[in-house]
Amino acid sequence: MRRKLVVGNWKMNGSRTSNAVLLSEIVAGLAASGAASAVCVPAPYLAQCQAQLAGTALGWGAQDVSAHASGAYTGEISVAMLQDFGCGYVVIGHSERRAYHGETDAQVAAKTVAALAAGITPIVCIGETLAQREAGQTDAVVAQQLGAVLAAISADDVAKLVLAYEPVWAIGTGKTATPQMAQDVHQVLRAQLAAKNAVAAAGVQILYGGSMKPENAKELMAMPDIDGGLIGGAALKAADFLAIIHAAD
Repeated sequence: MRRKLVVGNWKMNGSRTSNAVLLSEIVAGLAASGAASAVCVPAPYLAQCQAQLAGTALGWGAQDVSAHASGAYTGEISVAMLQDFGCGYVVIGHSERRAYHGETDAQVAAKTVAALAAGITPIVCIGETLAQREAGQTDAVVAQQLGAVLAAISADDVAKLVLAYEPVWAIGTGKTATPQMAQDVHQVLRAQLAAKNAVAAAGVQILYGGSMKPENAKELMAMPDIDGGLIGGAALKAADFLAIIHAAD
């Protein structure tokens, strides 16, 4: 059985004061949840997370990382820097990075390689736009995105991935793929992983990342290949985030 994983993506939100309250409320409410959980926060708050979350059940990580180890890359963050702050996870290839910053499949693959080499779990985001879905291209689009990553890593490294399927049309729109729609894509992704390493593929957590909320979390995570969620807006409210984590039980 794959352990469920619920990760909050705070995006560009937060303040030292509000973060302290939110993190303490989440930690207090985790209780004996059987699911794993983490928050991926803006880089300036990684030190705060490390200080407040060390020794708790709530993990933490970053929202992006450079493929380069160091050097003249103004504004970028290296894996060594993430290691300095104890990051267990890093979100890679989020649709907002692809859309607003022009990140390519090749760059996503290179960042994944860098994270794996540093022992940080990459949460690799994959998903199609509304136009691509309506054109019947969903399977081809996600296969191309995942294929670039799989081509860059070893078969053994498949076991170290976390995937997040995030239909772009369902992020922050209030629209959500039906559980069956999401399951269908998750099943395609797991089959693609299995072609690289069948044993490892069975253990890879594939998260759903399109407007998962307390109201739909249980139904989505009841699907056989949906192993948790990458949560946006609902992760900024402790009660909502905790409800999703407990729905994973």
